[in-house]
Formats: sequence, C-alpha cells, structure tokens
Amino acid sequence: MSQVEIVKGTSLNQMPKVPASNFNLPNSITFLRIILIPVFIWMFSDPTPDRALWSAIIFSGAALTDFLDGYLARKNGQITNLGKLLDPVADKLLVASGLILLVQFQRVAVWLAIVLIARELIVTGARAVAAREGLVVPADTMGKVKVVAQISGILCLITMGIWESIDPWLLKAGNFLLYIALAFSLWSCWGYLACITKKIGPQW
Repeated sequence: MSQVEIVKGTSLNQMPKVPASNFNLPNSITFLRIILIPVFIWMFSDPTPDRALWSAIIFSGAALTDFLDGYLARKNGQITNLGKLLDPVADKLLVASGLILLVQFQRVAVWLAIVLIARELIVTGARAVAAREGLVVPADTMGKVKVVAQISGILCLITMGIWESIDPWLLKAGNFLLYIALAFSLWSCWGYLACITKKIGPQW
C-alpha cells in the first residue's frame, strides 16, 4: 500500500501529531533576545549619551521580541518545550540586568530591584512546580500590566543622560512606573501562588 493510500485511509483524528521543531522562528527570536542581553550590559556599563541611546534601542528591541516570539509560536503552532523554558528565562535575565545596572548608577533603590527580581524568581519557581504536576498557569492581566510598566520604567531610566534637560522628569517617571510594576508584581504573585496552591492542594 502506498503512502498516499495510507493517508487517505486514515482519519484526521488518527493522524499522528508531528511535534514542533525546536529550530523554528519563535525559538530563534528567543535566542536573539538572550544574545542581546550581554550586548546591552556591555553598552550600558559606561552610559555616555551615545551609549545610553544604543542601550535603550537594544533593550527596546529585546523587549519587543518577548511579545513577538510568543505571538508567532501560538499563531504558527510552534510552541515547544524548549521555548517554554527559554522564553521566561530570557525575560527575567533582561529585566534583572537592567535593574542591577540601574542600581549601580543609583537610579533605582536597591530594595526595589531586589523585590522585583525576587518576585520573578518566586513565580518562575512556582510555575515550574505546577508544570511538574501537569498544571499550566497562564499569564494574567495583572502580570501583563506589570511587564509593560516595568519595561517602560527601565527604559525611562536608561535614557537619562541623552537629553539632560529632562533627566529629572525621566528619573521620576521611571521610578513611578517601577512602583506601579511593584504593586502589580506583588498582586499577580499572590494570584499565581493562590491559584497553584488551590489546584495542587496539600502537595504544595
């Protein structure tokens, strides 16, 4: 029997599902984001006006890939376990790098950076535990608002020095946005933990 005859005689429900390849466009974009992180760190380690501008461009580009890779993976049915692993790791590394450098240049309070980074680690760990139990916890609206506020706040603070006349405004706006991110971070963190605890139960 030919391959064509086998396919014709098999219902769609019986057709084997071909797993998405790890070597796809969404994962490539995620890899690009990871590669951009050390470039951003090197560029922003000496934030002259020109380097600060390039740092902001690199950080913005890396942040945009976070939305792009997930969108393409869902649209094209290219969601893979590798992508699920690397995507959140790349996000956390990018944000943590920005916050740590901003602390070094005294643009962000140390405690604020520690709490924001700790929240990311806690949620990532909790979601990993949930995944082992077969529970998928998708990002909620609060988490998405947190990401937008966090990225916007970091960008404001990165661009300080490019236009010195508005530096005081950028400093206030950047920290204000990070405080908003902090509020939504803690709120969404509680929501994640409550959801996971409720569904996993005593094992948690």
